Amino acid sequence: MPARRVKPSRCISVDIEADGPIPGPYSMLSLGAAVAGTQDADGFTPADPEEHTFYRELRPISADFVPEALAVSGLDRDRLAAEGTEPAVALAEFSAWVRAVSVGAQPVMCGYPASYDWTFLYWYLIRFTGESPFGHSGCLDMKTLYATKAGLPLRAVAKGTMPRHLLSRRRHTHHALDDAIEQAELLANLLAWPGPGGAAPAPD
Repeated sequence: MPARRVKPSRCISVDIEADGPIPGPYSMLSLGAAVAGTQDADGFTPADPEEHTFYRELRPISADFVPEALAVSGLDRDRLAAEGTEPAVALAEFSAWVRAVSVGAQPVMCGYPASYDWTFLYWYLIRFTGESPFGHSGCLDMKTLYATKAGLPLRAVAKGTMPRHLLSRRRHTHHALDDAIEQAELLANLLAWPGPGGAAPAPD
């Protein structure tokens, strides 16, 4: 029997900034995404993460927020209430962008860690567009990927514990697009990494 053809995955690094711990009572304030590359049966082919990107700042959906969470991004809720993109518009534009950059492949949301960003992203997609271009489970958690390859318990993992050659040389700024681009480079490095017993990639 011939081998079943595996449809490639288009890996899309996504980062969100929010003003609280969960969507609904609190709001996603910004959404950044960058195409990290394509994974197929032959491996992963990285892309230039600055080539195909998406960024929107969103109008808050409630009056509630956690000051400490809001302070992480430094976004101005009052400005976003007046100038932010309506969530239904932003998420429809995002879905269209995902489908456009994923022609011929299945889109996969990739995050570090994916749990927080996916929670907000999926909730917003279903709430404001009624569907998700990633389906209900098309996400990859880079933290879990590293823990598995490194042979470590998940809760022992932090970026500060990773070998430096795996990390992007870009700063983590808590600007959603900057961080999506940074984490796209982390994903490419993780997928190329053979694990702690293998050789580190040669420096650029």
